[in-house]
Amino acid sequence: MSTTPHVPAAHALTDVTGSDASLRRFLHGLPGVDAVGLEARAAALGTRSIKTTSKAYALDLAISMVDLTTLEGADTPGKVRALGAKAVHPDPTDRTAPATAAVCVYPDMVAVAKEAVAGSGVKVASVATAFPAGRASMAVKLADVREAVDAGADEVDMVIDRGAFLSGRYLKVFEEITAVKQACGDAARLKVIFETGELSTYDNIRRASWLAMLAGADFIKTSTGKVAVNATPANTLLMLQAVRDFRDRTGVQIGVKPAGGIRTAKDAVKFLVLVGETAGTDWLDPHWFRFGASSLLNDLLMQRQKLATGRYSGPDYVTVD
Repeated sequence: MSTTPHVPAAHALTDVTGSDASLRRFLHGLPGVDAVGLEARAAALGTRSIKTTSKAYALDLAISMVDLTTLEGADTPGKVRALGAKAVHPDPTDRTAPATAAVCVYPDMVAVAKEAVAGSGVKVASVATAFPAGRASMAVKLADVREAVDAGADEVDMVIDRGAFLSGRYLKVFEEITAVKQACGDAARLKVIFETGELSTYDNIRRASWLAMLAGADFIKTSTGKVAVNATPANTLLMLQAVRDFRDRTGVQIGVKPAGGIRTAKDAVKFLVLVGETAGTDWLDPHWFRFGASSLLNDLLMQRQKLATGRYSGPDYVTVD
């Protein structure tokens, strides 16, 4: 597993980020995406079945990859504390259940979340850069990031300027990501959110993936969870191909985080199959793959209990988020 520190514009590709023109040439020179082939491949991998022993492992692995998320205007310190407690001990009746990877909150709730998971190993992630729309000045975006990092965020989930990207101003997007990466410093890993549902084409998703990785992303993330189209097997497969190819070319490993719309254990297992078959087993680790979710964890816990006892628990078995 590569643990090479990621710096913007990995050495092997430094020359492509020197100007808007060179960046455009590189991104538009990437191979075009065969949409039919991509979707067929994602669908085929989704039909794979796994044995009972492998399923138990997969359920625990999926739990350990969850970024347990609350991003609502009605979030309260009490709700965030409860979410933190659930992240640390997802199943209070079974302490063998693994903790989740992280709790993901708004910047003003980072300190509360940090206290709730203290000493557990669960990370605190914070959305930033005027999430979810990203419509703010760069000064405001960077202030958002610094607030989260100063409060103790271990990870920052930023949104790209989709308007700039879709109008072809790639260098502007690149420079915003590098500035946010710099604001994170050594304190926080950076996840870059594309909002794939707004990028319209698979070619754009491939270009956004490479652009973010060149700019210093530690993770690339599908979505905010706030639009109609979020994570899908096809767009996640495409991003997994991108991180695989980027590591082949630069030696730098980047994580992937599908977010939004993944609600069942069955769906989560399908995504794990995508990871193993596309990027490889190095990515089957919470350090390199995450699920952005709120309701997914409950179904993973229900299925885990069913596998252990042969029956489903009652409706009060898991807490309602």
